Amino acid sequence: MRALLTAEVVPRIGVVILKPGRELLPLFRGRVLISTPTRDMTDLPSGLINDSSQPLLDEKILAGFFNDDRVIKAAGGWEAHDAWVQKINACQLQKKDFYHHPHYTTLRTESGTVCLCYHDDNFCRANGLPEQLEVVAAGNMARWVIESACIKMGLGSDHRMTLPELCWWACLSDVTDLIPEAPARRVLRMPAEKPATGVLKESRIQPERAAQEVIQEAAEAVKAVINLAIDPESPQAAMKIPKHQRMKCETYTRWAKTRPCVCCNRPADDPHHIIGHGQGGMGTKAHDLFVIPLCRAHHDELHRNPGEFENKYGSQTELLLRFLDHVISIGVIGIAKK
Repeated sequence: MRALLTAEVVPRIGVVILKPGRELLPLFRGRVLISTPTRDMTDLPSGLINDSSQPLLDEKILAGFFNDDRVIKAAGGWEAHDAWVQKINACQLQKKDFYHHPHYTTLRTESGTVCLCYHDDNFCRANGLPEQLEVVAAGNMARWVIESACIKMGLGSDHRMTLPELCWWACLSDVTDLIPEAPARRVLRMPAEKPATGVLKESRIQPERAAQEVIQEAAEAVKAVINLAIDPESPQAAMKIPKHQRMKCETYTRWAKTRPCVCCNRPADDPHHIIGHGQGGMGTKAHDLFVIPLCRAHHDELHRNPGEFENKYGSQTELLLRFLDHVISIGVIGIAKK
């Protein structure tokens, strides 16, 4: 169980006072690890936070998105969700008597599906659903949508999905209009919408484009970033020493710059052309296809000491292959139509 707590530091004495409150006080009955919050937790309020590797589950504003019928259909439908919950194979109703039947089934709610033992399933059907199970059902639905989105994008079921990746999946699934305004603006690095104040003449009103419309427009443009053309009879192929021609595609490098950093998953700042490994020699530069997105800190770290960087994060060729596999799997690079 993890939690964010507000603390007060008494100057000169070196005493830290934590205010857990009655709800979080049981956390301090055993050993406790205290650390500074990670960057993805900086906007979270104090209190319990999700005990999973998916930070998007803490985005309360996305709850309606995960529970929308169109999103559920895009992720695979209710039947697929029920089958996913069935694999939990444990009763999700917490109670004082601790008795559970050895066999399990699923029960649908308005927020999602929960896994219950036969005894508690009969109890809930006869007496109504406890409020705590609606919260559990909503969590099941959100986890399932995220996992389904990761699998469909070729990222793997255990991938830690970021908000930009969720928005990209929403674009591919035609549910972009369901993404709430606030997270959509964060993805596009647009300023938060400020409420209008004072009196404004009608002639001066300029309606701002919805962030969802901008995301959808960007997605339609990105679908065809690179269309590869295959020329099996290239004149260069017949030459004994063909002239080296570097592939240039600024559209692709600009797009790669918008992806998360391959090292830390934070927003990237640069499309790094790989160096070494037979690429980026004296007076040359790797093809624009051979780029990986890096934040400024990791880009500087790589150029300071490539060997140390690769020992820490993996070789550049390995990072490139992973990135290209992701790029091809989501349709950014495809075969040109004849």
